[in-house]
Amino acid sequence: MGTFSEPVEVIRSAAGLPLRLNWQGRSYIIGAEPLRWYERRKWWAEESRAERGHGAGLVDHEIWRIQARLDGWGPLCTFDLSHHPDSGRWRLLQVHDAVQARSA
Repeated sequence: MGTFSEPVEVIRSAAGLPLRLNWQGRSYIIGAEPLRWYERRKWWAEESRAERGHGAGLVDHEIWRIQARLDGWGPLCTFDLSHHPDSGRWRLLQVHDAVQARSA
């Protein structure tokens, strides 16, 4: 569907896993186990200087790929999100096409 960079609300479990995504006034319920990885960011282009001893969040982005259904119904949509642990903020990076359910 497209690439974005806008804030979203993510409700997480006690273990920190995403359970629900609220985006554009709609609620999406997680329908598959989320994936997490880290990507390098071009901090030198975004920051004027790096503070000594400050590394977490400066060098890497925490990225989550979640599959969720609108209100828990319909096809799974895949969302890529970035999470900033220091601030707790989440941003929507990309929405992939909906996964079509296979008929048995």
